[in-house]
Amino acid sequence: MALSKKQIDDVEKVLENSIRNKFQNYRPEPASMPFHTRLLGKDRLALYSFIHSLNTNFGTSIFEPVALEIAKENFKSAKAQNSAGDKISSDAQIVIQKIIDGLTTANTEPNKNQEIEAIRKVCQSGEMINAKPTKVDLFLESKDGKFYLFDIKTAKPNAGGFKEFKRTLLEWVAVILAEDPKRQINSSIAIPYNPYEPQPYNRWTMRGMLDLEEELKVANEFWDFLGGKETYNDLLGCFERVGIKLRDEIDLFFRKFGQKK
Repeated sequence: MALSKKQIDDVEKVLENSIRNKFQNYRPEPASMPFHTRLLGKDRLALYSFIHSLNTNFGTSIFEPVALEIAKENFKSAKAQNSAGDKISSDAQIVIQKIIDGLTTANTEPNKNQEIEAIRKVCQSGEMINAKPTKVDLFLESKDGKFYLFDIKTAKPNAGGFKEFKRTLLEWVAVILAEDPKRQINSSIAIPYNPYEPQPYNRWTMRGMLDLEEELKVANEFWDFLGGKETYNDLLGCFERVGIKLRDEIDLFFRKFGQKK
């Protein structure tokens, strides 16, 4: 077991609170679906609508707070939805664009370590420009002072967005190094689970834009990085126990929708 008893209790409390908060703020979409309603019933449609709503913000309402709770025990600091910085050098912007152009035309292959060092060389040269990069979903500092920045994505991110994902990862590096050129840093995409399981995650769509070894952590790679080996399996157990605990509460919540005229 990777997670301590306290971590398991804290994670399960986060899950319970997240689901109950969702109940309190949940309002079914008012759209009229007369055929669906008569075929399936209002309670089932309400449940479907709830699941759809939950899926759209599962990252921020579930995965982020859970990841934060796990990481707090193993890292010097852990923050969610944190700013990476507010300054970027004009020369770093030029380097980032050259990297993106090279990857887009397949003239170069992704190599995160080389890309970071290229940005480091120009991180404070040229004009310092005000920047407002995308917020970091999970911002970690290890006990030896290295920064790890994660962009948590859905299980099947849109392949057309990988260019902008890459730009975000590089801009985070640039604004961090603008403040401290000697900082050791890495920025990655995190995908909380593998929808293709038991088959390997379909990584080929990201090949050519992301350095798959350095910029992508999927399922157990991500969770075990945060909490140690077997964290992913421990976490599945947490979700299952909370689901069992809340089952009657969930059934009761949706039953009332079936009773409405």
